[in-house]
Amino acid sequence: MDKFQKTFLQEAEELMDDLEQALLRLEDDFEDKQCISEIFRAMHSLKGGGSMFGFDTISSITHHLETIYDQIRNNELKANRNILDVTFEAVDHLKHSLMDQQLSEDYNRKKHQEVMLKIEALRSEVDNGQEELDSSESTLTMATYYVLVSPKESIFANGTNPLYLIDDLSALGKCLVLPSLTSLPVLKEVEPDKCYTQFEVLISTELPKEEIKDVFIFAEDQCDLQVEMICGGDLLDFEPLISALESKRLDEDILGYDAVKNIVQLHLNESSKSIKKSKKDIAKTESSIRVSSDKLDELMNLVSELVTTQAQISLIAEQKGIEELTELGENMEKITRRLRDNAFSICLVPIQVLVTRFQRLVRDLSNDLGKEVQFITSGTETELDKSIIENISDPILHIIRNSIDHGIETSEERVKKGKSPVGKLELSAFYSGTYVYVQLRDDGQGINPESVKKKAIQNGLIISGDQLTEKEALELVFMPGFSTAEEITDVSGRGVGMDVVKRKIEALKGDVTIASKINEGTSITIKLPLTLSIIDGMLVEIAETKYIIPLDFVDKCYEIYTSKLDGEDSQKYVFEGSMLPVLNTRACFGFQAFSGDITQVIKLTYEEFPVCITVDHIIGQYQAAMKPLGEHYESQDEFSGATILGDGSVALVLDVMRFVRQHLMVKELKLEH
Repeated sequence: MDKFQKTFLQEAEELMDDLEQALLRLEDDFEDKQCISEIFRAMHSLKGGGSMFGFDTISSITHHLETIYDQIRNNELKANRNILDVTFEAVDHLKHSLMDQQLSEDYNRKKHQEVMLKIEALRSEVDNGQEELDSSESTLTMATYYVLVSPKESIFANGTNPLYLIDDLSALGKCLVLPSLTSLPVLKEVEPDKCYTQFEVLISTELPKEEIKDVFIFAEDQCDLQVEMICGGDLLDFEPLISALESKRLDEDILGYDAVKNIVQLHLNESSKSIKKSKKDIAKTESSIRVSSDKLDELMNLVSELVTTQAQISLIAEQKGIEELTELGENMEKITRRLRDNAFSICLVPIQVLVTRFQRLVRDLSNDLGKEVQFITSGTETELDKSIIENISDPILHIIRNSIDHGIETSEERVKKGKSPVGKLELSAFYSGTYVYVQLRDDGQGINPESVKKKAIQNGLIISGDQLTEKEALELVFMPGFSTAEEITDVSGRGVGMDVVKRKIEALKGDVTIASKINEGTSITIKLPLTLSIIDGMLVEIAETKYIIPLDFVDKCYEIYTSKLDGEDSQKYVFEGSMLPVLNTRACFGFQAFSGDITQVIKLTYEEFPVCITVDHIIGQYQAAMKPLGEHYESQDEFSGATILGDGSVALVLDVMRFVRQHLMVKELKLEH
């Protein structure tokens, strides 16, 4: 596969995502002309690209579907659910066959035949006369067409250049272009960012009228188009041309024929310069390019190395006392931070890229289960590191599957409970500091905490005497193998797998929580870091070993006499009038007690509760380039990674959530707000 085919496959994947989004919107309103046009354009692009680069599966399927949607676009056919179902199945087949290289050729061939049979059956139900029309048009000889192109004044706003369209039109055959300035206002009212020119075009070509219209397929919302066949044959000979122009020219009172000829001549002389200048202008506005993920990964690795090098320079400058080098180190730190932030922004991807997949799952599951479910999204422009985006799709899909299968009731059950027959499943995302929260909330039957406790006792996860709060009881659903489902289904089985969701989220240095009320619904909240590459942290020392504490968890710092603390892992101490739990990190890590007179304490924000930890020394703020831990540290859950310090030593990065959860004796130290 050459690089052009690979590029096309990337573009095809994006086109199919856009196609799915348009199909989902069309399902809500079968009369949505904009959606129909988007679907037709996507089909047309896939057909052309597939044919050009040798992907016959794409070109053959999209060719037949394009014909159907062209009929819909021209009001010759009404869109319906059957057409959409077949289209969805065809898109799924194209995605799987092109993107999943593990599928066998035999499977792809059988599936292709199956999809084509359904498309042919669909076309046999509707008017199949379009195929005959296509074949008749394909036998047309040379003909001359009159084309009137009237761009809207705002056409420049989205980067469309009418001259490019005329240039593409000229490539179809022998062409003569007559610009019209009838809509040009007086000089003082002219706005440079608006288009006031129409184009009358005579074109002689062997191609059918539809091929001429297809030139404007991506700009049909930005211009009005009129195409008429004048006669058969090549009319662009001198004598026939004069006669044709006399019958088709604009009103002579507004713009005389001689003036038209002068403008045409001027256009012919200047068109090359104009097109070159326009290309430069467009290049300035369309500055986005396609970059492989490998290159982005390499960029982030280099930025991480630069952060480490900058820290080394700053350390040497401080140790040697070189004032000039210290100043250069400070400037380099500012530049490095800006470079880091810009590199981060390049690697951020909006959650919106996953929404189509979620919408498809909701649609397909609700249809299979006979439920009506409305999927609502908000904040999907929220961005996350691409590596995180790639790994959160499956956990969210599992949550959606459980919600529709076990949470949201059927329409009949909902009506009996006084609810709307249509269930709601809402996905929202928002920023909070350097974290992103993704919340999935349904209005289904909810989870009964008492049922959870009974199941937990039956499974031996807790004993009958354990006193659990409602929140603690709901958290049991994340235990391996736990389920409250009363029946096994084909969709989500026994309802297990929430432990896998939690494990995958925690592997991304995130956290997941659950809240639920009976007959009101369930809400699952996922907390994720913006990036996994570089963090701002606080560098501390414990037992002559350096650690990094992520700065987002740090609230305040205190100093207390070491004698006030005992040697236990956890205890309580009064800070600013509040009794707070304190974790003795030396005891937690198995080190000897601190011998210094003063112990420094860092107040952390753990979920909604404040928790304190002790350290020997607080060195200061530090920008840490995260490195993964090796196999020997796989069992050390309280560390999320490591970083290389300026002096070449290694500091472990503390995973605050896991460290506190693992070492805090919740039953002995009841956390207080």
